[in-house]
Amino acid sequence: MAESVFRSRIAEDGLDGLVEVDSAGTDGWHEGDGADPRTVAVLGAAGYPHTHRARRFQASWFDHLDLVIALDSGHLRALRRLAPTAHDAAKVRLLRSYAAEADTGTRAADALDVPDPYYGGFEGFEECLDMVEAASDGLLKAVRAAVTKAPPAAADPHPQHP
Repeated sequence: MAESVFRSRIAEDGLDGLVEVDSAGTDGWHEGDGADPRTVAVLGAAGYPHTHRARRFQASWFDHLDLVIALDSGHLRALRRLAPTAHDAAKVRLLRSYAAEADTGTRAADALDVPDPYYGGFEGFEECLDMVEAASDGLLKAVRAAVTKAPPAAADPHPQHP
């Protein structure tokens, strides 16, 4: 869901040639599967494209990533444990830390989690989409600032990878 929403934000902002957006899980439980039908329905109703195949995040990917976005504190910890260096671990951030209403100084890390709607009803998927959309606006602002600061000749063609 987050990949579809942020990919759309990047395209709307004209950064799709500069920013690569992709997704992967921290475990391989659903590897090779498409998105949950409820996710597909919620994304479709909101007008987002939704092509996805689950795969597991690989530590070797850190070499070419500038930013890795986690949706909850468990994923944040798992991704930071996978990071080969402290520099790579610092690339991992929570998506909702970019939301306008986020106050990371006074809230526990799990207060910034996007809850996994898998075991709940359809409304959990809608709530998840709302959280992802709100945070994606702030993430886009941060990515745009990072991309536009880089000199064009030296810019990495894939500067961001949530």
